Formats: sequence, C-alpha cells, structure tokens
Amino acid sequence: MTVKGLYLVTDRALCGDRSLEDVILRSVRGGARYVQIREKDQSTRDFIEEAVRIKEILTPFSVPLIINDRVDVALAVKADGVHVGQDDMPYKMARSLMGPGAIIGLSVEKWEDVEEAEVLDCDYIGVSPVFETPTKTDTKGAWGLDGLSRIRAFSRHSLVAIGGLNASNAADVVKAGGDCVAVVSAVCAAADPEAASRELVGIISDAREKMDRV
Repeated sequence: MTVKGLYLVTDRALCGDRSLEDVILRSVRGGARYVQIREKDQSTRDFIEEAVRIKEILTPFSVPLIINDRVDVALAVKADGVHVGQDDMPYKMARSLMGPGAIIGLSVEKWEDVEEAEVLDCDYIGVSPVFETPTKTDTKGAWGLDGLSRIRAFSRHSLVAIGGLNASNAADVVKAGGDCVAVVSAVCAAADPEAASRELVGIISDAREKMDRV
C-alpha cells in the first residue's frame, strides 16, 4: 500500500483544555488521513479505553487508527495498525502478531535502519525526525531534507516524514520525497485543528500536483 497525505500523531499535553478526541475529530474533518495515538504515560487500561473511543470517531471517516509502540493495545482494540521504533518490539514479531492486513510503520533513525528496512514488508518507514523538535527528544539527530531525499532515492517503501513539520515546510518535505507529512504540534496545538489540517492537506496536495506536472 501507499501511505499518502496528512498523518496526525497525537500529543495530549499540546491540546490544552480541549479533549484529545475533539482535536482528532476536527483534524479528520479537515482531511487528516491517518491518526496515530502516542501515549507514553497512560496506564494500559486508560490507553485501551481511549483507543476504543477514538476508533469510534475515526470509523465513519474510514481513517485508520494506528497505535504507537503498544502492540498489545493495538490488538486489544482491533486497531488498523501499529507504529514501532527501533527500540520497540521487533518488526517481524509485530507483523506476526498483527497479521498481514495490518498497517505497520517502522521508524528509521540512521542509515543502517533504512537498509535493514528495505528487506521488510512494512507499509511505510517513518523518517524521524526530519527537523529537530521538542516532541521527539530520544533520536540520533535530524535527517534534514537532504537525508529525506537520500532515503527516497534508495527505499521502495512509502515515506512518512515527521519532526518539526508544519505549514511552512510541508511542501519542501513533499518535494524531498515524503509521501506523508506527519504532524504533532502543528495540529494539536493549533487554535483551530480543523483549519490547520485543511491548510496542510492543501499544501501537500498542491506540492504533489506541481511535482506530477514536472
């Protein structure tokens, strides 16, 4: 499968006094095509209950629910997929548990990760981070646009770019080879998550159209 468009990664702390569910609903109304729930501090029970609520929100929009890291939570709520990092459950084990129909993304933080991912049947690789960002502090350095372009030239997988992305640089990310633009604060912290998502969707679409015309 090809993963394209706007990909929302959640951060409850950035939502302010709004509920996470409200921010997600507004974002998918604005055109977000994927939603990944990232919860590092919740109990398993709370995470599962939250994921069930969010899945109910996403189903009418046909937007896949992807769980960050927690394969157990993804299985419990019958999520559409899971995203794993280099320090999480090994990809092959996650695929064995989730099944062939699940969407599974894998983060790449260094070039060796990109090479190793090439022989895997993951649905996308997450290029993380493209730019330095306070929402991702446990990485090995930023790829930059040049790094993203290098991965695009090498990899057969869809590329989900994440890290410091917003309306000011989304077009550059698409031009550098990003199939999907993943955002956190650009939507979660926005005054109007729906308008912010709609703007980003338009930028991504316009950039892709310009590339197709070249």
